[in-house]
Amino acid sequence: MADGRLADPLEEELEAEEHAPRLRLSRRGIVVLSVLGAAVVGVLAWLVFFSSVLDVRDVAVQGVTDDKLTADQVREAIGGVGDGPLARVDLDVVRHRVEAIPRVAKAEVWRGWPHTLEVKVDQRTAVAAVKGDDGQFTQMDASGVSFATGAAPPAGVPVVELRLSQQAKDVDGVISRSQLVQGAVAVAAGLPAEVAQRAGGLLVHSYDDIELQLSGGATVRWGSPEQNDRKARVLLALMNQKGTNYDVSAPDAPAVSG
Repeated sequence: MADGRLADPLEEELEAEEHAPRLRLSRRGIVVLSVLGAAVVGVLAWLVFFSSVLDVRDVAVQGVTDDKLTADQVREAIGGVGDGPLARVDLDVVRHRVEAIPRVAKAEVWRGWPHTLEVKVDQRTAVAAVKGDDGQFTQMDASGVSFATGAAPPAGVPVVELRLSQQAKDVDGVISRSQLVQGAVAVAAGLPAEVAQRAGGLLVHSYDDIELQLSGGATVRWGSPEQNDRKARVLLALMNQKGTNYDVSAPDAPAVSG
């Protein structure tokens, strides 16, 4: 420096940057780069959405727990909507198709890049089997949805049977049989595990008169399908006492006899 001071390296660097030539693109160069960028984006879009490079090659199914619902049944329900480029598969349509399977309560669908359509199902679980007039047994889940019918009830769930009193028949137009069945299924769904394991049948005499039969010959007068949680807790306490007849129809005044 003219004044004899040492030069500041930072000042020299800034000064060099100020005088350095700058790269400037012409309008033509900008247009060329824009065209190239658009071409690259177009090619990538074609590869992802229209070519067979990222086609669906597998449908992976999770949550299938028994032979009543198989992965192949799920794939069959999806059908052709699961074909073609993975990016173009309508996941909502796939989910609706899977959830239309009677044994499926809920489904989740997502893309597993690069070639897999992922499907997870929650199967319905029977909490009761409803005996029909034809002797067939219809399985129902905790939400009251029927999803399967067979000649025998599944093991470990109570059988709902309508044995209506004359009074219940007389008011059939007020409280339908379907409502009576739904009430009994709600009772079955609310049974504690210790009781459900012993439950053999749920006899519906009327809306206010549901009877639970237990293994070993004991019976429980449940009453209406109201206050189910409270009745279940009271029943567990009552079962510590020996008896063959338990009454929780009025949970504030339960009784044991026999």
